[in-house]
Formats: sequence, structure tokens, C-alpha cells
Amino acid sequence: MARVVSFALSCVVGGILSLAVGSDGQQLPTAPQPRQTAPARAAAKPKIVGDGACLGCHKQYSTSYQSTSHHLTSRLAGPKSILGPFSGSGSTLTVVDAVPGSSSPGLSFRMEVKDGAYYQTAIAGVPGHEQSHGERIDVVTGSGKRGQSYLYWLDNQLFELPLSYWSDGRQWINSPGFKDKTANFSRAIYPRCLECHATAIVPLSPDPLSNHYDRASLVTGISCETCHGPGGEHVASHGAGKADKDILNPARFSRDRQLDLCALCHSGAGREELAPAFSYLPGQPLDGYLRPVPVDATMQPEVHGNQVGLLKRSRCYLSSPTMSCSTCHDVHLPERSAATYSSRCLTCHRVENCTVARMPGVKIEDNCIDCHMPKQPTNAIISTTGGKEVRATMRTHWIRIYPGVTAGTE
Repeated sequence: MARVVSFALSCVVGGILSLAVGSDGQQLPTAPQPRQTAPARAAAKPKIVGDGACLGCHKQYSTSYQSTSHHLTSRLAGPKSILGPFSGSGSTLTVVDAVPGSSSPGLSFRMEVKDGAYYQTAIAGVPGHEQSHGERIDVVTGSGKRGQSYLYWLDNQLFELPLSYWSDGRQWINSPGFKDKTANFSRAIYPRCLECHATAIVPLSPDPLSNHYDRASLVTGISCETCHGPGGEHVASHGAGKADKDILNPARFSRDRQLDLCALCHSGAGREELAPAFSYLPGQPLDGYLRPVPVDATMQPEVHGNQVGLLKRSRCYLSSPTMSCSTCHDVHLPERSAATYSSRCLTCHRVENCTVARMPGVKIEDNCIDCHMPKQPTNAIISTTGGKEVRATMRTHWIRIYPGVTAGTE
């Protein structure tokens, strides 16, 4: 008797929807069902006014900032924010080939536009008996420099969609961390996850592992107020012709507080949350908000997301009382090419002291970075799609000598 394959997208602990094989017919389930929401937090927060309120007085900074990866790290879905093809052969991804005439199921995804909205649809089953389930893309995360992932709303719950777009190779892939050959529509998006991709959102529960939100409260992207603090009172005081009030300038912070501000999102994952997401105020010590992960000299910080931890290991940083992230990065401007950062290196270092530079025919004055901050594979951004692995490479911020690494070989 031929085996009849059943497909089920079943929600389990940890937010995993997986392709299940059974013997009693076919069924393609829906996305997770909304749950009862908890009361909203009662504590009032300073008013956020949005980047538009900054343009009138700070046009130079505000205009250039609109094009930065920070600002574009999350946006509402639309034709200007979503990358990747939604028509033609490139809009379909097959991860499991169906075998005609057999009970071997297939799994594919279709990217499509319906009534002006963008959708991801999973199609599973044996030929002639496929079933599908799709969800609308509501929020785009990622600037697109390396790729994008996508979120969708189910009432007031926020979930990640199973496919991401990988800019290198211009291809659809399983979202990093998703199990290959499954259709997963139930990975919950928690407040701490959003904190590094959005300026604000109001959770409807004090539970840090709840994904219930006030949808209207979402402020996408890393905005001016992420670093300068909520600007409601500052804007009101200016409108009334009064002196500046309640606005922060990170350039006036101590080095430790400047690094803390960057470390909120650039010091790695896995830290214990000591205060609710989106409650950190720039200029305050970060260790009262997130408990640092204990490290020792034998531990290698993850190259993705731990730029501050890596920088602090660098001799350049340890030898300087003032070096910080802003020594090289101007957050108000789009990121420059790697080679242009060499000018910062040469404010302290002499080209003549570099052994590579003394080699015949070698010119490295404009590219210290590839040798001393090479790109390295990350263990945090990995996608396996149809049995093929895609692994991101990130530029390390541990500035040092890397034996065997030369410019242009990364």
C-alpha cells in the first residue's frame, strides 16, 4: 500500500514550525493563533517625535543620515524597501523537489505581489495535492547591504517570515537560523531583537519573551533619538523660543559612555537583560541595563555584532585614552569604503614602519584595513537552504597583525 504523506506546520516551544511526515492524509496548518494579551506597561515614557522634527534645525546631519545603514535597518514594507524579485523565475525558491508519481513531498516558496502588498507563500505536498500558506510582509529588517529579513503581523503579534533575501548572489535563502526543508511561520520577534533594528515599540506585556505589541507605536530604523534621546521636550522648548532642554549629545559623553551607546547593539548577543528593552538612555552605564557576558583572554568574540568587544582587545584602543567608535565612524554619513579608513590609521602609524609596504611594487598606504581588520566568517549569520550553506563574512574590529593575510585576499 502506497504511503500517503502528510504535511503539518506545527507550533512548538521555541517558535518552530516544521514540516512533519505522517500517514493519515494531508494538512497544511495556518500560522500561530493570537493569544490573550497582557495589560500594557503603565510607566510613561518621554515623547519620541521622529526624524522629521530634526530636519528644520539640523538639515545637514538629518539629510545625510537618511541614507545610512542605521537609518535603513528597518522600514515598512513597500516597493522602495523590499529587495529581490517578486515575478519571473527568480521569485520562486524550491528547497525540496517533488517526485512525480511518488509519495515524496516537495517544498517551495513563492514571492508574490497581491493588491499592492508583498507576500511569502509556502507550497508543500506531492504533485497534484499541494497545499499552501502565505503571509504578508509588513516590516523589512536589514539595510540590504548584506541582505534583508522580513516580519509579519498576526493581530498584535510579530513573527519572522521563513525566507530572507541575500544580496550577495541576489538570491532567496532560508532566514538565518531556520531549519532547512521546513516552512516556519512562527518565530516570535521579541523586544530585545527589535531594539537594534527599531527606535521604539510599546510591548503589551512586561514579559521579555512576549511578542505582543501596540502596532501603531512602531518607529522603524535607528533614528536620531536612539542616540540623542527622546526629543519631545527639546522640540517643544525650541518651538516656544526657550533654551535647549533634554537633548543629549554623545560627542560630550566620556569615552566609556560613548562605547556603551554603541555596545547596546554592537557587543554581541547572549547578555542578560536587566531592564526592559527600549528603556536604555544614552549616556548611562550599559552594565545597569545588560549584564555583560564574562570573557577571558582565550575566548574569541563573535565577529558579528561584537565590534565593541573586539575593538577593546586591540592594541590601538588600549594604547589610546580617546579612541572610540567615532574615531573612524561618522554615524551621520553613509559608510565609506574600507580603504578610506586608512587615513585614520596613518594619523598614528607611519607607512614606512610596515614591513609589507617595504616590499617591491607594493603600495598599501590606502589599504591598512584589509590586512589588519580582515573579513572573517561569522557563526551568527548562517543559512542552509536546500542543503547549501550561506555564511556571512564580517570585518573584524580586533585590530592587529594577521599572519598570512594581505590586502585584497580576504
